[in-house]
Amino acid sequence: MPFEYRGDIAHADVAFDASASTLGELFREAAQATMQVMVENLAQVRPAQTLELKLEQENEEMLLFDFLNELIFYKDARRLILLPTEIAIAPSDGGLTVRATLAGEEIDPIRHELMTDVKAVTMLRYKVERVPQGWRATVVLDV
Repeated sequence: MPFEYRGDIAHADVAFDASASTLGELFREAAQATMQVMVENLAQVRPAQTLELKLEQENEEMLLFDFLNELIFYKDARRLILLPTEIAIAPSDGGLTVRATLAGEEIDPIRHELMTDVKAVTMLRYKVERVPQGWRATVVLDV
């Protein structure tokens, strides 16, 4: 399973573990898990708009943190439900850079059954690590 929600970390928030064989896939799975907390059926979200995103951070852990918070920012500031369609992570002068194409649409309360409003990714028990099978992350979302 690419991601699994956890009830044993934070009872007032939402926590999940995500895993994947590559770092790019881990970002995709973590984005899916984050957005699925907010929207009942992500399959109903049409790729009506695309955005190009570029973020740089010192390591994998902080890069995923910023990436997920950016998705939450677009939901709050522009009322967009976005998921990555393409993700490329590469070394840069400052550490690592992620370039992603995000696709989605503006929130439509009639078509999108909204669930929990995620405010941010927190640092509580947050981690990204390389494991023998690839990569794993533990993420807690402030709701």
